[in-house]
Amino acid sequence: MSAAVAAAAAAACVCDKSNSSSVSVFSPPSPQPTLPLSRYESQKRRDWNTFGQYLRNHRPPLALSRCSGAHVLEFLKYLDQFGKTKVHTQNCPFFGHPHPPAPCPCPLRQAWGSLDALIGRLRAAFEENGGQPELNPFGARAVRLYLREVRDAQAKARGIAYEKKKRKKPQQQIQSTATDMYEIGNHFQQGVSGQSSEAKGTMAVGNSLGGGRSMIALSVLN
Repeated sequence: MSAAVAAAAAAACVCDKSNSSSVSVFSPPSPQPTLPLSRYESQKRRDWNTFGQYLRNHRPPLALSRCSGAHVLEFLKYLDQFGKTKVHTQNCPFFGHPHPPAPCPCPLRQAWGSLDALIGRLRAAFEENGGQPELNPFGARAVRLYLREVRDAQAKARGIAYEKKKRKKPQQQIQSTATDMYEIGNHFQQGVSGQSSEAKGTMAVGNSLGGGRSMIALSVLN
C-alpha cells in the first residue's frame, strides 16, 4: 500500500515539473514596436491636445461633450495673439498693399490658411476620438462662415487674392502651421506647470458671441 502511494506521489511530481517547463517554453509574445506617426498625424495629435488644454483652462472648465461652434470660435480668436501675419487696418496707408514699403503698427493675426488647416485636423481628430459627425463642433456652420470672413478680410487688407487651389497632401498643409501650434502647445504646458501663487498674472480673453460676452481666464507666464 505504501509503495502505491509513493508511486502516485512520484508521478504527480513528474507532472508538476512537466507543466512548469511547458509554461516557461510558451511565454507570451513580446509586443511589437509601433510605427512612428506621420508628420500630419503628429501635428493633429498636438492640435488636439492643445484644444483639450484650452477647454480645461476655460472658466469654468468645459467638457468636450458640451463644446459648440461658439467655443471653437473663441479658440480661433484666442489663437490670434500667437499669429505672425500682418493684417492692415482700413486706416493704415498700406491697406490692400501686398508688399508694404515700410513697417506699420497693424496687428499680427493667424493667417487664414493656417486656421483653415487647423480646423480640418481638429475636425478629423474629434471623430477619431469617438465624436459623432453630426455633433462635430468644428464642422459647425458658424465656424465655416467665420473662416470665410477671415479669408475675405485678409485678402482685402493684404491685397492678396485667395484662389481655390488643388488639394494639398496632409504633409504639405501643415508646413506653415506646425511651428505656430508647437509654440502654442508649449505655452499651455508652461501655464499648467507654473500655476502657483507666484504666477505673474492672469489673462482674460473675452469674446462677443451672440450679443453676450464670455470671459475665459488663462494663466500666462511669459
